[in-house]
Amino acid sequence: MADPIVKAEGVHKSFARIEVLKGISLEVDKGEVYVLIGPSGSGKSTLLRCINHLEKINAGRIWVDGDLIGYRQVGEKLHEIRDSEIVTARAKIGMVFQHFNLFPHMTATENIALAQRIVLERDASDARRRATELLDRVGLADKANEYPSRLSGGQQQRVAIARALAMDPKVMLFDEVTSALDPELVQDVLDVMRELAREGMTMLVVTHEMGFAREVANEVIFMDQGAIVEQGKAEQVIDNPKEERTKRFLGQVLEH
Repeated sequence: MADPIVKAEGVHKSFARIEVLKGISLEVDKGEVYVLIGPSGSGKSTLLRCINHLEKINAGRIWVDGDLIGYRQVGEKLHEIRDSEIVTARAKIGMVFQHFNLFPHMTATENIALAQRIVLERDASDARRRATELLDRVGLADKANEYPSRLSGGQQQRVAIARALAMDPKVMLFDEVTSALDPELVQDVLDVMRELAREGMTMLVVTHEMGFAREVANEVIFMDQGAIVEQGKAEQVIDNPKEERTKRFLGQVLEH
């Protein structure tokens, strides 16, 4: 068996005195889709941000594609790596947020090309060619020269997905990417994510879209109060949960 693409071991994270992650461990193999569900404040988004080293962990370790994230181990000691090294390591981890964070003064193509040029040092023509390919892939070939203000929320989110894919990541992290969208725009974004799953992209997805979780997840993780309460196949965790806390949460979510 190959090593997992993402491995978290005993991850703790606190903000001031509040412990947000209480010893999270998980392993995600290449091509798997893990869907994280749970109430607000359960630690799901913080876990994604720790995997991407947007948040520093207080204890434990995280590896992505065999590399320790944020630190270098010398003997038994961990040493934090420099910001420039973190940027390089982060390039293999695509992350898409709830809010699109596109540069308003750049076209869709320019938004997708920018990080390729700066981080991957691709020349401008190669970066634009890759941006064009990816806009086609997310169904926005006709929007290449539009600015974000001329795009719907769903279209902006698909540009953000294309921007993350342009870095050729080993894993994609999706943090409630449809929660800020009008309901009729959600499906287009989920369709892009379904296609990525079919193509074998390794993905960790925080979402309240239970239909999507049932359809694409290899594993569903229910988190509450910074801990993994229940984990397993979608038909087990969503349709036949064992834990009372999971049952209560799903009872509320599936009613709406």
